Amino acid sequence: MASTKKLIVGNWKMNFTIHDASIFVHKLAKEIDVHRDVEVVLAPTLLALQPVSLQIDRRQFKLAVQNFYWRDFGAFTGEVSASQLRGLVEYALIGHSERRHVFHEHDKDIRSKVQAALRNDIRPILCIGETAHERAAGETNDKIHDQLLGGLANVTSEEFTNVVIAYEPVWAIGTGNNATPDDVEKAIRAIRRQIEHLYGKTAAGHVRILYGGSVKSDSAKTYLATPGVDGLLVGGASLNVHEFEAIVAAAHQTGNV
Repeated sequence: MASTKKLIVGNWKMNFTIHDASIFVHKLAKEIDVHRDVEVVLAPTLLALQPVSLQIDRRQFKLAVQNFYWRDFGAFTGEVSASQLRGLVEYALIGHSERRHVFHEHDKDIRSKVQAALRNDIRPILCIGETAHERAAGETNDKIHDQLLGGLANVTSEEFTNVVIAYEPVWAIGTGNNATPDDVEKAIRAIRRQIEHLYGKTAAGHVRILYGGSVKSDSAKTYLATPGVDGLLVGGASLNVHEFEAIVAAAHQTGNV
C-alpha cells in the first residue's frame, strides 16, 4: 500500500511578501514538530521560494513550486522552467483547479508540465477534480478518468513512482460546501482503479493520493482517516500558523492510531 508517511502540502497561493513569508516560516518552524511519519511541504510564491529555501531545515519542511513553464529554456519572457527550479524544490503543483479554470490550462499543458517536472527530478503533484456542474451530471468518474489520462500521457511505470495525485473537487474549494468522507473515499477508489488500469495493481496501491478542498484543522483528522487518503493539500488554512500546525499534528495522530 501507499507510504505510511502522511504528506501535508501548504499552498500559499498569491499571498505573503518575501518579508512576510520569512516571518511566517520562522513562526512555523517554532510551532511544527518534526514527525518521522509526516512530510510537510510548503508552496510559497515564486518570489519567496529562494529566500525561504535558505531559511528552512529540510528535515522539517520541503518545498514545492506552485507553477512553472514546461520548456526547459528559451525565449519565453516572464516564465520560469522546471530546470531552473531543479535542486530548489522537491515537488511541483500541476493542474491545480485555479490553473485549469482561471488560467485555462488544458490537458496538453498539464501533461507537458508533468513530464518536465519528472525529467528534472521534481515530483509532480497532479491535481484533478470535477466541477459542481460535472458532479450534478454524474460525471465525476469520467472527469477523473479524463484528467488522469490527459495528465499522465507518456509517463512510464518507472516515472510514475514519483508522481503524487491530489483529488480536489472544484465544487468544494472555498465554497463552504465541503466534500463528505464518503464523497472522498468514492473518488479515491475511482482514482486507484484508473491507476491500476494504467500502471497495474502495485502502482495503484503505492501511489500517494491527497485530498484538497477547504481543509481546516477541525476537518483534517476526518479526511486523513478516510480510507485511501495519504495526505492533504491545504489552501487557506496553510496561511495560519496555528491552523496549519494543528493539521500537521492531526496527520501525526492519525498515523499513530
